[in-house]
Amino acid sequence: MTEAWWIYGIGFLAQAFFSARILVQWILSERAKKVVSPTAYWICSLAGSWLLFVYGWLRDDFAIILGQFVSYYIYLWNLDAKGLWKPVPFLFRVALLATPVAVAVAIGHNAPAFFEAFLRNDDVPMWLLLFGSAGQMIFSLRFIYQWYCSSRRGESVLPAGFWALSLLGSGMIVLYGIIRRDPVLILGQSVGFIAYTRNLFIGKKGK
Repeated sequence: MTEAWWIYGIGFLAQAFFSARILVQWILSERAKKVVSPTAYWICSLAGSWLLFVYGWLRDDFAIILGQFVSYYIYLWNLDAKGLWKPVPFLFRVALLATPVAVAVAIGHNAPAFFEAFLRNDDVPMWLLLFGSAGQMIFSLRFIYQWYCSSRRGESVLPAGFWALSLLGSGMIVLYGIIRRDPVLILGQSVGFIAYTRNLFIGKKGK
């Protein structure tokens, strides 16, 4: 029982880092009166994502690993764009780079069971499953869009499209949570929903 609480604690700590990144970015953007991409946002993102990999491994949950895989490396790219990656000791960089792959391999044997359960979930109708999955996909793709815009500009930025995708994905996840009566999903997205909207307004004013 003690171990179970310890494992859940890692998951909650990961979510705390994700919540912190939103609040820090929001506050700094309000102060600057423009949308900013602070270093703390990417550090918190990386810390939260790394902890979720550990949490997913301890929980033997392939879905968690799959959901973090792409965005994790985009967090590293943004830290590199800010000049914070190369000063990190070499062995520590190797460990950070290898973590997602190592964890995915460690629990890869559960992948077939995960997809079987995903496609044959009697508790969730197929249309709702597809709707919720689409929301999660849009929410994850926002970082691919962010990376694309940042690589074109040669610096780490959080463009308006990032916040628009965040709003759309978050809104779909909240609606999915309401239908599923899942308070974790609803509460987990509520604060972010306000911050995403506010960033769109700040960006518009800045222009």
